[in-house]
Amino acid sequence: MKTGTLKQILLITDGCSNQGENPAHVATMVAEQGITVNVIGILEDDQTEQPSGLQEVEDIANCGLGVSQIVYKQALSQTVQTVTKQAMNETLQGVVNKELKQILGDQQSLEELPPEQRGEVMEVVDDLGETCDIEVLVLVDTSASMGNKLPMVQEALMDLSMSMNARIGRNRFSIYQFPGKKKPLEQLVDWTAQLDSITSIFSKLASGGVTPTGPALKEAMYQFGKKTLKRRFMRNDFRDIEEA
Repeated sequence: MKTGTLKQILLITDGCSNQGENPAHVATMVAEQGITVNVIGILEDDQTEQPSGLQEVEDIANCGLGVSQIVYKQALSQTVQTVTKQAMNETLQGVVNKELKQILGDQQSLEELPPEQRGEVMEVVDDLGETCDIEVLVLVDTSASMGNKLPMVQEALMDLSMSMNARIGRNRFSIYQFPGKKKPLEQLVDWTAQLDSITSIFSKLASGGVTPTGPALKEAMYQFGKKTLKRRFMRNDFRDIEEA
């Protein structure tokens, strides 16, 4: 079974957007391009209440057909790996479900199979998870409130790279920050199989400014290659969202 390349945006943030389009609406359009939007919301380790802005984390992930998780910054590393792999498995399960419907008809899905057969199908999903190609664009919020969290983000991304490269399938990562100096987002690391260069990059990052999550997601979508995007979603088609 061929799955093609699984594409994910991994958004790491600690608050709500305050500039530009509604990020949940943009996430819907990103998902229609076959790109899953996963979101991790970071809390301070001594924070007892979740800020109201982090509701946006769940909204973006739901609209982006991805996974969301709220986490204290000390637990960020393990969470980044878990969310990335969970989203990959859910996407693969969707692919397998689609294949099953073609074989067995619309009345049969993975959940409806007898336990033994369902177990066999899940073995196929696990095998695909080891062998499929995956592209992960990491979108890091570097607004003012993220300043003390960036070292933990760096550590988490290094661990993600090592974990994912233990797989058989091909991995590619890229990292963007938002806001950029003059644009909604700015490239930190171009597409690569290894994230061993991020130590020097993160040490020079300065946090500050607004949080244009919607515009950043929109621009991130185009970093996967314009040729793979459906024609109906060229840049001008976001005009209605921007006006709203």
